[in-house]
Amino acid sequence: MRLDKYLKVSRIIKRRTVANEACSGGRVTLNGKVAKPGAEVNVGDIMTIRFGNKLGEYEILAVNETARKGDAAAMYRVIKEDAMVAAERGGTEGAEE
Repeated sequence: MRLDKYLKVSRIIKRRTVANEACSGGRVTLNGKVAKPGAEVNVGDIMTIRFGNKLGEYEILAVNETARKGDAAAMYRVIKEDAMVAAERGGTEGAEE
C-alpha cells in the first residue's frame, strides 16, 4: 500500500492530501529513509513523522485497504510521540510530556 494512503486509512493523518504533502515535504521517514508518498508500506516498518516541532514514531502492524474508525488504531503501534501529537490523534499511549 502507498504510504500516503496508509497514513489516511490508519487515521494517523486525517486527509490523504495532507499525508501526501507531508511525504512530499520530507517530513515522513520509513525505516530511517525519507519516504515519498508512493513508497510501499509493509508490516514491521518503522515510520517517523515530524509535525512542525512535534514528532511521532510508529511501527506498522497491519496493512489494510480500509479500516473502520475503531479498528484503525490496531494498524500501528506507537513507539514514541509528543503529548500534543497524541492529543491531536486522539490517543495517549507512548505520549511523552
